[in-house]
Amino acid sequence: MRGGDNRTGELFSYVDLEARVRRDHPLRAIRRIVNEALSELEREFAALYSPIGRPSIPPEKLLRAMLLQAFYSIRSERLLMERLEYDLLFRWFVGIGVDDAAWDHSVFSKNRDRLLEGDIAAKFLAAVLAQPRVKKLLSSDHFSVDGTLIEAWASMKSVKPKDGSGEPPAQGGRNADADFHGQKRSNDTHASTTDPDARLYRKGKGKETKLCFIGHGLMENRHGLLVDACLTQADGHAERVAALHMIEPRADRPTAITLGADKAYDVEDFVNELRSMNVTPHVTQNTSGRRSTIDGRTTRHGGYAVSQRIRKRIEEAFGWIKTIAGQEKTRFRGRDRVAWAFTFAATAYNLVRLPKLIAETG
Repeated sequence: MRGGDNRTGELFSYVDLEARVRRDHPLRAIRRIVNEALSELEREFAALYSPIGRPSIPPEKLLRAMLLQAFYSIRSERLLMERLEYDLLFRWFVGIGVDDAAWDHSVFSKNRDRLLEGDIAAKFLAAVLAQPRVKKLLSSDHFSVDGTLIEAWASMKSVKPKDGSGEPPAQGGRNADADFHGQKRSNDTHASTTDPDARLYRKGKGKETKLCFIGHGLMENRHGLLVDACLTQADGHAERVAALHMIEPRADRPTAITLGADKAYDVEDFVNELRSMNVTPHVTQNTSGRRSTIDGRTTRHGGYAVSQRIRKRIEEAFGWIKTIAGQEKTRFRGRDRVAWAFTFAATAYNLVRLPKLIAETG
């Protein structure tokens, strides 16, 4: 018998949100890991809020919502709140009821500075990695490092001389024509008026110059999980300085560890600094018209070839962070905000991979 096309829903529903989500849904395993990590940050959250006044949106719910934004490639908080209004799966994951209204999108802007002040992104990443079932997946001996460009939320038209000697703004609208031919612009003499923290940078010969930052990741080699992430201004030394900063805490041990990297890290000062920290530099040899600092003492070992093969997996993390999590061109201005978003996206990448890794290892 054909059912009737009734256009009005029931006034009341007695089905719990928990029953709406299938038992094998991937978000169930992710939510358990997230909730355990957030419970470890209870004191950190309490220190960020006043003990008096009107209760705010719980930071735990804000962070769960931001994770969904990264998982599902939602490009703005407005669209995220629209999705949260009607999507029962989103409501279940965030932890709000069926009858609760979605928040205004401005809640994220008002609370982002508070979360930034508490360095919650880095602490959230550490809390996820510190869980016993996650910690046993991580290698403590072998790591890889690399950097990737994050395009700034500013146009090349915003680059003006620092001394204010540039042409006055052209009349004709917000996006007036501009001709840069014949002009010499550098970070020493010019800066963006939209995002002064962004720097002009060119990835290589034949590539265009962009306003950008550099995001850095440290990956453990056993399962390819990011164990640290940071962001710096774009310059030729940033990758090596960030690599030393991230690997130093893990090198404080009696036995040597290894660090894989591409040929951009084949610099004498960097390699010598690693060796002084008891870190074996598994760096790709750069023999393009010069002598490499990596010689047979390192390359003759079988572990060097293994590191060179595995280190490329860090590009998978950067690819996910930039395409799925939307960090290829940041939506924020200022180094601190961009760095927070990059580190949070690195945590989201780990969370996507962890359920399967935990299930495989038991």
